[in-house]
Order: sequence, then structure tokens, then C-alpha cells
Amino acid sequence: MHILIVVDDPRSWKLRIPDVEVLSARTYLTDPRYTQLRSARVINLCRSYRYQSLGYYVSLLAAARKHKPMPETTTVQDLKSQTIIRVASDELDELIQTSLSSIRSAKFMLSIYFGRNLAKRHERLSQHLFALFHTPLLRAYFTHSEKKQRWFLQNVEPISTQDIPESHHDFVVEAARKYLAGRWGRAPGAKRSRYDLAILVSPTEQEPPSDKKALQRFARAAESMGLSTEFIEKEDFGRLGEFDGLFIRETTSVNHHTYRFAQRANAQGLMVVDDPESILRCANKVFLAELMQRHHVQTPRTMIVHRDNAARVADTIGLPCVLKEPDNAFSRGVVKAATQAELTAALSRILNKSEMVIAQEFLPTPFDWRIGVFDRQPLYACKYFMARQHWQILKRDANGIKQAEGKWETLPVEHAPTAVLRVALRAANLIGDGFYGVDLKQVGDEVYVIEVNDNPSIEAGVEDQVLKMELYLRIMRVFLRRIEDRKKGVYV
Repeated sequence: MHILIVVDDPRSWKLRIPDVEVLSARTYLTDPRYTQLRSARVINLCRSYRYQSLGYYVSLLAAARKHKPMPETTTVQDLKSQTIIRVASDELDELIQTSLSSIRSAKFMLSIYFGRNLAKRHERLSQHLFALFHTPLLRAYFTHSEKKQRWFLQNVEPISTQDIPESHHDFVVEAARKYLAGRWGRAPGAKRSRYDLAILVSPTEQEPPSDKKALQRFARAAESMGLSTEFIEKEDFGRLGEFDGLFIRETTSVNHHTYRFAQRANAQGLMVVDDPESILRCANKVFLAELMQRHHVQTPRTMIVHRDNAARVADTIGLPCVLKEPDNAFSRGVVKAATQAELTAALSRILNKSEMVIAQEFLPTPFDWRIGVFDRQPLYACKYFMARQHWQILKRDANGIKQAEGKWETLPVEHAPTAVLRVALRAANLIGDGFYGVDLKQVGDEVYVIEVNDNPSIEAGVEDQVLKMELYLRIMRVFLRRIEDRKKGVYV
């Protein structure tokens, strides 16, 4: 993997960073050797990233050549956006106040060199800003409001190497060396990775789709086939351009950073699971209900409810029935109404939040099937049994906190009923070719789709009970194949 540092004029370059090639912007843009270079990381240190400047074209053409530029052109636009800067100021507010609490002036300038600052007390703030505005050399400007007694991020801009004080040169070289060695370098004798895979997680999530042991198994499976993995978090949005693939292992939602990650990764040509279209389609139960009805996939008797037809639910669906908020997940936002009074109260509450709600016939079964599907192939088959003395797999209190969970049983896919597998694949294929968990009920010979979930759970000892490590390897093989296809231009 070539690491290129691109500058305006190498003759004026004063920073001696080991194991990199320094070249001019014009050389990178015009020399056929770099046009044909198959694998490279491009550190763009041109004086200006202004639109249509040399610096702008370095990042633009690096992306076109499938090199990995830093900064990307999207990051360059983010640096100019006051909206993005205000969002960053809000997201990092607590860290900003802590880091700058001892500053007594009304303004403060923070120099960030590859995510680091000379002062240790500003290290965490520097790293977070570097992750959001992924640019090698940055300056962040803060102002203090006497009225609100708070610091605010005012502006962020790249630093020209000529503007770095000479007394900082050694620190910048060391920061660059550590960053390049840690992110893109390899220890002597280490196995070479073909591609880089980011796995998005949230350490604070109470019910993540994968537990820590499963995440480590994903990482081991990826590494075994040449995919270098790194667990990233919400703050690493600006770093997506470093990777070739993104695997989202955090509960997804449309009005959420997981969807923004999927959109950005997809736009940058990464192989991403879950892709933004799958998140959009699976997140909304109204869409799923319409999709299944249109394609004649059997579901429990279903009605899309709004204020004009709410009075007809009991006559159409019957009682008891199940009401689902359009964007529910993990049994949240799902209620059973056994009487007309319960139905009226639940509909009133949900319709105050959403223009539409799903009402479904209640089909009591001792367990639900979950068929995991990836790349249009079944991966695993699980039975999730209802929680004790409850009608759902998960039993929650009034605040949505999990109180109890039913048992589970994982079977070899070939042991699942043929009808269950056939209906699951048909439903999943209507969404796409991503990674889905299809929930179904079987009543006699009839199979009903309850819903299709993107981002299905994979927990150690549960979904991997039959295949063990092979489950993780199968998923990562698809990642590897699709990343390679994108590199070859098979995917647009």
C-alpha cells in the first residue's frame, strides 16, 4: 500500500515523515504512473482545497482512482458548512466545555495535527474534531459567550504547512508517523491486509444487535481473509473514506446517525451493510405492509390505519389485534389490544405521533421463526419462544425496559420447514440482497411473514449455535467478494 503525501511544491516541504512518498499536486494529477497506481492512500496537504484548485482536484481524482484521499471532497464541503459546524458544536458541547474550562480569554484557537494537539488536556477534543472533519492539519476556532457562559465552535479550517510554527515541526512529524503507523502501517512480518473494513458499534447501546463476543468473531473472520477491521463509533463519521467496507452493528433508524453513515458510505462506493435503501424499507412497517400485500406474500390480516378508518379496525381485523408503530424495533412500539377500549386508547396515542399505524390480526404461537438471509441465501434458522406468560419474545415494562426474554433454539437451515424458508426468501428478496432477519409464524400448514428486519441480531451462542465460526466466515466472504467486485467496477 503506497502512502503519498501530496503538496504544492516538494522543494518547500520541511517535514520529514518516514516511509511516505512526497510529490507535487501536478505530478499526482498528470503523471500516468499515479493514474495507474492500483492501491494508495493520499494525504492531501495542498495549501488550498478551494473549489477547482489543485488541492480540490487531488482529493477529487484520488477518489476517482479508488485511492483513499484525506481529506475527501465531502469533508472539504463540510469544512465550509456552518450548519455542520453548529451540529459538531452541539454534539461535542460537553467535551468542549471541559477541555476549554481553564481558558480565560474570549477566543481560543486549537491546532490539530493528525488528531493531536501539543497540550494533553486538549487531546480528546482534538481527536473528536479530527474524526468529524477528517483533515490532516486543522485549526478550530472557539468563542466564549459571556451571556451563556459557554464555549462555542465558531469555525474549522485546514492549516497550510507554511503556517505551522517551526517549533511544532517535530511534533507534527511524530503525530503523522504515529497516525500512519497505527492506521495504515504494519508491523514487520505482519500479514498484509487487502482491504479495510469498518464495523460501526455503540458501546453504550443497551441491546445491540451483536454482543462483544460476536463482534470479536466477526473481526477474526474478516482478518482471516485479508480484511483489516476497525471498530468505529458515531464520532468517526468523517473517517469513512479510509475504508473499503462498512458493517453496521448498531441498531439502525432513519432519523439517526446510522442512516447517515450508510448514506455516506454508499455514496463513497463502500460495500455497506445495512445499505440505506434496506434501512429505509425495513424501518417503516407501513411500507412493509404495502410491499407484502402488493406482492401477495402472506401475512396476518393487516390494515394500514389512519384517522379516517380507525373506527373500522375491530370489524376488519378482529379482537384481540396487534398495533405496531411504523418504526418500531426489538418489540418496542408494539401493543396488543384485547378490547375496544384498549384499541381506542392505543390508536389515539399512536396516531398522535404518526399519521399511520399498522393493525394486524393476533396469531398466538409458542414461537416465531427467524430466518437470517444474506446475499439472497438463508444463513441460519432460529426459533424464538415467547417470554413466560407473555405474548411476545421480549417482555417489557411501561418504560420499554426488557423484563424477560423467551428461550431460543437454532436449527440447521436444512431442518427448517421448506415452506418457511421459501416464504422467508421471497419476503427478503423484495427488500434487496442485503442482510435481513425475516420473522414468521407457522400455523398448521400456513406460513405468515410478520416483518423483515435489517440489521438482524447475531449473538454468540444464539444465532451461531449451529454454524459456529462458519456463520461469521460466510458473512465476511460476501463482504470480500463485493468489495473486490467494486474494485473491478462490477458495481456502479
